Amino acid sequence: MNYRIEYDSLGQVQVPADRYWGAQTQRSRENFPIGVGLETMPAEIVHAFGILKKAAARANRALVPERMTAEKLAVIEKAADEVIAGTLSDHFPLVVWQTGSGTQSNMNANEVIANRANELAGQVLCHPNDDVNMSQSSNDTFPTAMHISAALALEDTLLPALEGLVKTFLKLEAENAGLVKSGRTHLQDAVPIAFSQEISGWRSSLERDMELIRLACVPLKELALGGTAVGTGLNAPAGFAEKVAEEVSALTGRTFVTAPNKFHALTSKDELVFAHGAVKAAAADMMKIANDVRWLASGPRCGLGEITIPANEPGSSIMPGKVNPTQCEQVTMVAVQIMGNDAAIGVAASQGNFELNVFMPVLAYNFLQSVRLLAQSVAAFNANCATGIRADGEKMRRNLHDSLMLVTALNPYIGYENAAKTAKLAYQENIGLREACVRLGFLTPEHFDEIFHPEEMI
Repeated sequence: MNYRIEYDSLGQVQVPADRYWGAQTQRSRENFPIGVGLETMPAEIVHAFGILKKAAARANRALVPERMTAEKLAVIEKAADEVIAGTLSDHFPLVVWQTGSGTQSNMNANEVIANRANELAGQVLCHPNDDVNMSQSSNDTFPTAMHISAALALEDTLLPALEGLVKTFLKLEAENAGLVKSGRTHLQDAVPIAFSQEISGWRSSLERDMELIRLACVPLKELALGGTAVGTGLNAPAGFAEKVAEEVSALTGRTFVTAPNKFHALTSKDELVFAHGAVKAAAADMMKIANDVRWLASGPRCGLGEITIPANEPGSSIMPGKVNPTQCEQVTMVAVQIMGNDAAIGVAASQGNFELNVFMPVLAYNFLQSVRLLAQSVAAFNANCATGIRADGEKMRRNLHDSLMLVTALNPYIGYENAAKTAKLAYQENIGLREACVRLGFLTPEHFDEIFHPEEMI
């Protein structure tokens, strides 16, 4: 491999000749050989760095044009656009397990953009620190990248995936209107419910989760940029924080604002904890929905069997013909991962010592993994399972009329204790409620038939 010599404040470093990164990125590669190739800084963070570096350059051009010349701005913007587009992703090799401030990832962005900008300019025009990092610090850029990436991930991937599943459930509600089945509580038979009502519970849960996620996106759109090293804004020109937020808004099509208190923005990560809580809530609801679906589809002969779901692949290497609820299983595993990530995020956010939180890379990694996994999981479940849910109306009716909890309809006529006796006799003798009630002398057959209508109990 061919190398070139790069320099930083510690001296010279050999850097691969075909890479745009510089000395500080190379030092990080050598000093943190942890999770290499597996746990690199999320692409969403790199994308956000491209946005914020372009926005910062524009803000600097407006506020300190003698330092950020039009010539520098032009090439920095072009290089940043390539970072945003992902065409320079091979030049961002750093792992999550680095400095807790994300300094090396900030410098990775500075070095790549500067070197690519110089290549575009055909001369050494831009310096990573003096130009690309002008008016900034790793301490305010990394939390800014986290907020940008988190807000975009939630709005562009997770919310659309949840909306797609909500639409599927709405369609299933309409298709199953009027179909009544046995309700269940404590995994035991309960009073009747319409299948459309059961589906509406799934749908409403996801709609509420979407409301919570949208609510959580509001504080994520407050940016730390402009606080520089400790929140005082040292070395940033007046108005930089407000101007750069305007530029980020213009580049993303969202309304980002500068954080009102930069001391809070650098050290506290409560916005990300709150937002991940909303993600966890959606994961918890998806766990419940997936479990309901696989219980209802259990069988095909020895389970509940009230619905069928698509047979996507063979379910066993030894049992021919077996088909398993694999989409439900992937959803529940993803939910477990997200719940684990939530614990890591909570601990990481609690470590804001004095003027800086130094657990930011692991916080960003877990947050973005959760959003990415849940969005993909929901989309796969929707396409490969939910859209293919079909009710077995005959099995539902059979289970409904076998349920002893239909005796609840008799409470107003024979009282709770007599109804309990009726259910107990029916269970012990393996007979129907009608026969048990008549045998006990609580109702005549005619009166029982007059008042007993399970389908009207919903």
